[in-house]
Amino acid sequence: MRATWKGAISFGLVTIPVQLFTATEEHDIPLRQVHEKDASRVRLRRVCEAEDVEIPYQEIAKGYEAPDGSMIMLTDEDLAGLPLPSKKLIDVLAFVDAGTIDPLMFSKAYYVGTADKAAAKPYALLKEALTESGQIAVTKIAIRSRESLAVLRVHEDTLVLQTCLWPDEVRPAAGITPEDEVTIRPQELQMAKSLMDMLSQDFDISALHDEYQEALQQVIEARLMGIEPPHEEEAAPTGGQVIDLMAALENSVRAARESRGETGTGSGTGTGTGTAEVRELPVRTAAGKTAAKRTERTATKTAAKTAAKTAVVPKDTGGKKSTAARKTAARKTTAKSTSAKTASAAKTTAKSTATTAKTTAKTTAKTTAKTTAKSAAKTATAKKATKRASA
Repeated sequence: MRATWKGAISFGLVTIPVQLFTATEEHDIPLRQVHEKDASRVRLRRVCEAEDVEIPYQEIAKGYEAPDGSMIMLTDEDLAGLPLPSKKLIDVLAFVDAGTIDPLMFSKAYYVGTADKAAAKPYALLKEALTESGQIAVTKIAIRSRESLAVLRVHEDTLVLQTCLWPDEVRPAAGITPEDEVTIRPQELQMAKSLMDMLSQDFDISALHDEYQEALQQVIEARLMGIEPPHEEEAAPTGGQVIDLMAALENSVRAARESRGETGTGSGTGTGTGTAEVRELPVRTAAGKTAAKRTERTATKTAAKTAAKTAVVPKDTGGKKSTAARKTAARKTTAKSTSAKTASAAKTTAKSTATTAKTTAKTTAKTTAKTTAKSAAKTATAKKATKRASA
């Protein structure tokens, strides 16, 4: 991995020579801009307005347009010689609790590695101090022609530098939150927490992936094969009247449990007028957790979609959703019953086969014993006759 920056971390009188490595990458499928008429490439050209000719990249410089319209030229030497205290230095300003910095401010992440062997001990010291204190270091760094606010934190036994936006670069959220006053009932909050617990069980973020890129790849492959690409079914309209938040939460918890193969449900009426009973989620064994992981993605998606579709229902849908839910539950019940009957029949057959085998073995043993006894008697009689004849 190639280093993108070299310098040092400085806190107090401690200096740690380090280098930065890009920690993230995106897997976008490259798409070109083309002319719709003949599919030829469309390229962006750097054209000088005064001469109306294309300019090579080597002749392009940076300039600042003054308020009076004049252009001030800035050379590479001007930019490289900026009097920045944070140039080639990660200057630690303070150590604060990890929750102090809003994740909204986070930008690009870099792994921090040591630049030489002498930096190993102070690197480990800073890492252990941050880990035990649960804090992060607020720093400033000049990287790629600009100074950035950044934080130093520990990720999987490695220091990470996370650049941040400056506080004045984060827009205020005033006027975005709904201003209407609403009342949240205790049973609604409790049911929402129950749904959160259900969706959090066995969650593994490493199992998530970019479904958009996969779908785009399918469309591209279909076009290459000259066949019609797959299309998503038209989604049902989501506009309409909000009917019952409590019922939506209860149905979401029920759908999540059913997708995990669990049968326990709350006893809420679903009308939003009574007090819903929220039961403790069952403790599952290791085998149950293993089976649940197979349906984790489906459970999360199903629960989220059910909550959205049930909370906001078009006026003309009637009771189709509840009918579909009952049919789905009936099919699952039938499948479980069929599975149980099949297992019972298999056990009965096995017992019958074992009993037959035992009976056959006993009969064979008795027959063999009788035959052997008769043979021995005949042999003894023959020997006696032989002896008499000899005498």
